[in-house]
Amino acid sequence: MERRLLFVNAGQVVTCAGPARARVGAEMADAVVRTDVAVLVDGERIAAVDDEHALRRAPASVGALVVDCAGSVLTPGFVDSHTHAIFGRARYEEQELRAAGVPYMEIARRGGGIHASVRDLRTRSADELFDLARPRLQALAASGVTTVEVKSGYGLSLEDEIKSLRVIQRLAGDLPMRIVPTWLGAHEIPIEYRERGPAGRRQYVDLLVHEMLPAVASEGLARFADVFCEPGVFTVEESREVLSAARAGGLALKLHADELVAGGGAELAGALRATSADHLAAVSDDGIAALAEAGTVATLLPGTMLFLGKREQAPARRLIDAGVPVALATDFNPGTSPTTNFPLVLTLGVSQLRLSVAEVMVAGTVNGAAALALAGQVGQLAPGFSADLALWDATDVRELPYWYGSARCRGSWRSGKPCHVHDLALAFSR
Repeated sequence: MERRLLFVNAGQVVTCAGPARARVGAEMADAVVRTDVAVLVDGERIAAVDDEHALRRAPASVGALVVDCAGSVLTPGFVDSHTHAIFGRARYEEQELRAAGVPYMEIARRGGGIHASVRDLRTRSADELFDLARPRLQALAASGVTTVEVKSGYGLSLEDEIKSLRVIQRLAGDLPMRIVPTWLGAHEIPIEYRERGPAGRRQYVDLLVHEMLPAVASEGLARFADVFCEPGVFTVEESREVLSAARAGGLALKLHADELVAGGGAELAGALRATSADHLAAVSDDGIAALAEAGTVATLLPGTMLFLGKREQAPARRLIDAGVPVALATDFNPGTSPTTNFPLVLTLGVSQLRLSVAEVMVAGTVNGAAALALAGQVGQLAPGFSADLALWDATDVRELPYWYGSARCRGSWRSGKPCHVHDLALAFSR
């Protein structure tokens, strides 16, 4: 018999209920905050969200384990739709270099940045990478994340990319979170190929398309393919070639696009009707129009621009006003966004991107799910959806971005099973 849970006595229940798709425009301004309602979970799915007194007396609630929210805020579990959690050591020395005025691309030219993480990862075993990544993902669960996308991309060889993706697969079987794997073999041109000049670039693209991608697809190791489409990394033409081959191989598409300069990445994402285009701090007007026409989710990563010391953030308001669905994610990685604090991203969404609390909540739930092609399954507290919930030490949802940097998640559940329980006083009783 499936376990049933009845969440009662919440000060607010933020349901984000509505269409099972990405929200756009004014739709993002309503997170559907309700009071005096309870949430009934039957097995892995939400069975009802209704008046608490009525739901307590309903036949379906008989025998359910009661979760007393004690006046706290109950929300959908967050969806972190962009992370790079498979890496070895931290790159703290680069923060000082940037503070001294050394640009991001110059750090990369010197062998730092992604190249430093590649050298490190290639020396590590799969077991080491698993042991390093597991507590990182648990930290995300402790910040209310119940669904997380995890990319490869620090291997950049057939052997090491497959190793990374197998670690992600192992983590998905070990942790209670929902983990979505993405192949990012096109994260950078490896140093050994860059040293060969234009011929080396061509050789690496051929490796991606003709060796790495078939191996990833044959093992079913990834749901998405991603490319870092940026001047100095992969050109628009190279990105199109890799992504077109990935689609032919059965993978859905994502792009790192227009992070530092407007290089045509968003336009390519729209033309390919990619599921998401991420970063977009330098997106052009034509890129915004392309994303809107395609319905591609714009996944914004404000923590990255903050950590890089950039003054300009992605134009969130222009994107929303143009009808582009906007999601928020951590970009958790060792070089440019070393944070597992999802509510901090909400803070930046309000204070840096100038979004409302309702908009950042929708961006971190429903639209994050849409960025992973999961909007029909997760991201809202509504009957039939996966029972992914988070409970917060707050009495008003506006406190989540307000207490910035604060650890306030009392518990999180994925498919009705605990991901994280911080508050041991959070008792179950009949």
